[in-house]
Amino acid sequence: MARKVTYGAACSLDLYIARSDFSYDWIMHTSEANEVMSDYWKTIDTIVMGRKTWEVAVRAGHGGGHPGIQTWVFSRTLPPSENPRISVISEDVVPFVRRLKKAPGKDICMMGGGELAQPLFEAGLIDEVGLNVHPILLGSGVPMFRVLPRQIDLERLECRPFKNGCVYVRYAVRPQSPVKKSPARPKAKRRAAKK
Repeated sequence: MARKVTYGAACSLDLYIARSDFSYDWIMHTSEANEVMSDYWKTIDTIVMGRKTWEVAVRAGHGGGHPGIQTWVFSRTLPPSENPRISVISEDVVPFVRRLKKAPGKDICMMGGGELAQPLFEAGLIDEVGLNVHPILLGSGVPMFRVLPRQIDLERLECRPFKNGCVYVRYAVRPQSPVKKSPARPKAKRRAAKK
């Protein structure tokens, strides 16, 4: 069975995961959210993220990685990491994550913004979406989702309101049906002009 890829984050009601300067001072920490995350961390052994998310994590003091979890950072500009728990990858995210899903291990966390998630959604590689929706409208910032070329159908797995006004929701990504081509219409016969 393939490993599951989950894309999730704390986000504003208007679906931003950070302000335009990448700050996230608006996030409301709560024991309920900590409990959800504690249970979630037990199910993964891999994190994939982009350079921008990595740089935010480093500035916040989380650049050492997590015990028992391999972190893959997608960047064409960062130097290789000396930390064995952190690997910098310059290849395309889609074939890499496709290989990760087939490899043995626990599930995979896709962390960060919509820029890295977009090609994974397009390739059908994201299996679940989890959001801790905060009662705030940021108005602008780093978007959770980017424009996608097609509709992606979801099935609600969980919806839990927190005491602080946040709502935790988790969705499964429904398998996409192959695009059906419309049958070709027969060409209308032109009537021969009468002489």
